[in-house]
Amino acid sequence: MQFLYKYGQKYWTQFGAAVAFVTLEAICDLLQPTIMSRIIDEGVAGRQMDLVMHMGVLMLCITALGALAATARNIMSSTVSQRLGADLRSELYEKIQSLSFANIDNLDRASLVTRLTNDVTQVQILANGLMRISLKAPLLCIGSLIMATSLNPGLTVVLAIVVPVIGVLIAINMKLGFPLFMKVQTALDRVNSVMREYLAGVRVVKAYNRFCYEVDKFEKANEELQGWSIAAMRRMAVFVPSIMLTMNLGIVAVLWLGGLGVSKGQIQAGQIIAFINYMTQILFSLVIISMMFNMFARAKVSAQRIGEVFLQENTMTWRGSEGNAANSNGRIDFVHVSFSYEGLEPVLKDISLTCMPGQTVGIIGSTGSGKSTLVGLIPRFYDVSAGCVKVGGEDVKDINPRTLREKIAIVPQKTMLFTGTILENIRWGKENATLEEVERAARLAEAHEFIKSFPEGYKTKLGQGGVNLSGGQKQRISIARALVRNPEILILDDCTSAVDVATEARIKESLKKYRAALTCIIISQRLITVMDADKIAVMDGGEIVGMGNHEELIKNCQVYNEILQSQLGKERQ
Repeated sequence: MQFLYKYGQKYWTQFGAAVAFVTLEAICDLLQPTIMSRIIDEGVAGRQMDLVMHMGVLMLCITALGALAATARNIMSSTVSQRLGADLRSELYEKIQSLSFANIDNLDRASLVTRLTNDVTQVQILANGLMRISLKAPLLCIGSLIMATSLNPGLTVVLAIVVPVIGVLIAINMKLGFPLFMKVQTALDRVNSVMREYLAGVRVVKAYNRFCYEVDKFEKANEELQGWSIAAMRRMAVFVPSIMLTMNLGIVAVLWLGGLGVSKGQIQAGQIIAFINYMTQILFSLVIISMMFNMFARAKVSAQRIGEVFLQENTMTWRGSEGNAANSNGRIDFVHVSFSYEGLEPVLKDISLTCMPGQTVGIIGSTGSGKSTLVGLIPRFYDVSAGCVKVGGEDVKDINPRTLREKIAIVPQKTMLFTGTILENIRWGKENATLEEVERAARLAEAHEFIKSFPEGYKTKLGQGGVNLSGGQKQRISIARALVRNPEILILDDCTSAVDVATEARIKESLKKYRAALTCIIISQRLITVMDADKIAVMDGGEIVGMGNHEELIKNCQVYNEILQSQLGKERQ
């Protein structure tokens, strides 16, 4: 939890001010029983009404001062805790953004959402509680012990027995509660995961009428969360009544011993009332401390989970500060590249391939042959297990990933559009693109006509994921987003599967005119998409089993001929 130290350094002045206000409030609370004791023993018993009035006014002033201190402390604690939560959430989000795909693969997506929301909130609640009540509780407890001892040392024997017993109860509370709260947060992760998966696949769920299955799955996760939460709360619930019982037994003992003292003339009635008030303050303080330990147990679990993300070290490093990506000119070299995801069998095996500037390279193969994984190594989403990938003659490991990716545009296999207007979505490729640049990119992607047919044109609002567009329309907007970037390397990963053949042909023709020096890599399972490429790589089982143009592959690649015969056969049916 070392990541929290810097927030302590950042907010130590506000924290110090809160401590000052809390201390002042505690002092005001501690003075009142003693003043009340004097009112009873000297003012009331001695019939000194002037003393009663004087002490009464003093009590009112002290109460007002304590209320002002409490108000200032509440304002300070709320402000600091909210700022802490906002800063921590922003820093955690930035950390997640900076991680490589390999890092993120080790962290469940739903768990990351929980850490960004619920876990940060738990830390924020603890920070607020520390400045509001947990600082006051020990001050009040220690102060009450001192005041009670100075008031009547004889009665402190009760405190000497009660306080250690309560300390043991709090320690047991912490020891038993912490593991349960860890399980509660893990169960909350599972609930978020089930909900996130349902929302992502809601169309499939409705199409296959799998409502009951999804409800059952959610109920199981929800019941697990409920079970662990009940177990944690049930165990925690035992301790507060135990502490209350111990303290109330102490108060009974004080009344009994005090009554004996009053009957013998050794103790005054006002002292007993004041002592009981101090006992009550000690009781209140210990209950608050117990609650804070429960809060601390939850916050500690959350802080550890947040810390796990901060401890993630980005697996990607680079030797140069910026590299030579700016002068890459679009050449790509795969040199004996092999790759495997962590703990799995190799996905790519000894791949060697060169893509020259201005060249269109098609990559074709069956599902799972490693096509998308191969092109994912170019922008360095993952690092190779063996060999190297070069862009512009330089190993991508020596190039700053940010600089490298500025020269690359990717249209992924799974189309992803964001909530906002069509214009905003296309400008994702180039934030400062002019309307003319956006329209040019849309025309090249054969998207301009259907965009202009909408009443609001480029300012048409899109729902999450572009739900109000067809599959082909979403793909063409994704292509426009890539083209507006004006990249040196364009990767089209099976991004025209929902586009008709005629539209696809026009898009390909536009790409030829778009930029002569553009290196274009087209991945597809449809032969017609890649057959006119300058070079075609045929992949099977993570290996390149054929290389050449369409005519060359017909002559010397069996896998290519099988794909050709299969797809031509489908077209004839």
